[in-house]
Amino acid sequence: QVQLEESGGGLVQTGGSLRLSCVASGRTFSDYPMDWFRQAPGKEREFVAAISRGGGVTSYRDSVKGRFTISRDNAKNTLFLQMNSLKAEDMAVYYCAAGRVGSLAYYSTRMGDMVYWGKGTLVTVSS
Repeated sequence: QVQLEESGGGLVQTGGSLRLSCVASGRTFSDYPMDWFRQAPGKEREFVAAISRGGGVTSYRDSVKGRFTISRDNAKNTLFLQMNSLKAEDMAVYYCAAGRVGSLAYYSTRMGDMVYWGKGTLVTVSS
């Protein structure tokens, strides 16, 4: 089992920045590729960013490329999401998730491959 707990959400103005954190406990954090997903009110949960076990390979949804950065500190069992130039459409509950993929895959962007989820942290963007 892996327990995940997000923090860092809050209220920010359009164009502002936030840094989300996700602390893992339980099994070895570095065994898992990690993802951030988000869910806006009335919408389906969607992929935001993914990072490989070692942190060297990342992936982003197109709408956040150049604005968001995913990173991890395996020594501290922590995943991060640096969000800059926030827009109204970024407002959502953000979830971190641990994935399970084959040994040849760096990460997955599919919800079905996520085996552990945090409870989420709310990001509110005001104009």
